[in-house]
Amino acid sequence: MIGGAIFKQSGVSLMGEYASLVGEAILRQRTREAEHAARIEAELANRVKSEFISNMSHELRTPLNTMIGFSKLISEHDKRRLPDAEIVEYAKLINDAAGHLLSVINDILDISKLQSGRYTLDASEINVEDVLQLAYTANRNAAREAGVSLDLEVAANLPLIRGDAAKLRQAFHNIISNAIKFTLQGGAVKIEAIRLADGGVAVVIRDTGVGMSPDEVKLATTPFGQVDGKRTRWREGAGLGLPIARSLVELHGGQIRIQSEKGRGTEVGVILPSASTINIREARDVLLGNGGVS
Repeated sequence: MIGGAIFKQSGVSLMGEYASLVGEAILRQRTREAEHAARIEAELANRVKSEFISNMSHELRTPLNTMIGFSKLISEHDKRRLPDAEIVEYAKLINDAAGHLLSVINDILDISKLQSGRYTLDASEINVEDVLQLAYTANRNAAREAGVSLDLEVAANLPLIRGDAAKLRQAFHNIISNAIKFTLQGGAVKIEAIRLADGGVAVVIRDTGVGMSPDEVKLATTPFGQVDGKRTRWREGAGLGLPIARSLVELHGGQIRIQSEKGRGTEVGVILPSASTINIREARDVLLGNGGVS
């Protein structure tokens, strides 16, 4: 009996030690996994920052060089007479470069304010169709120059919503501009807007562009992220358009959902609520193509 009791106690002790060792091993493994995940995340963050700095160097220097170069030619007009048409062309190039530079700087300032929580909305009742029409009109020339068709289709019964018209126009402008930028010549971008049953509005921007993988979708909505590291002239940008659009929509209590597939284009769905809450199920159905927008 005594031997049996000792054996049982010994067995219990061994099991306890074994359980403790297993627990420590599991804890060490989880710690290693957490450290590995943190290291991967840090490496990704560093890569994104490095690419952003490289992109910003390009985005800031290119228009500055254009402005400096052509303004120098104009300033030397007394030494080398230039035809009037050439002066006008140089002036237009300087103006375009200045506009691009201002756009990049504004994007940087906007994302900085959004991240710091210092961004405020000038809210009022607004007509979403008017907002979309302005964003559509602002992008027509870019679409025409890129050889991309741009269409807008708005339901007749869209409700008024409460929001900041200028900020929403900026959000839609960024999304549409991005769609055009990543759509090849001969492709199409279509904007559709419908009324939701709960009084909100669903806007879907579809393109037939190059598309993105799930990882690229995540990167595209990350501030300073740039989907394609191998930049080509028609894809140039600071990588801030979608992150700014997403933040502006979320400030309105809305949501952005992106569906994309490599080589098959991208669909960006925006849900704007009528109040502080939205119909999540209906929004999901619309964005997944199960109803509302065909």
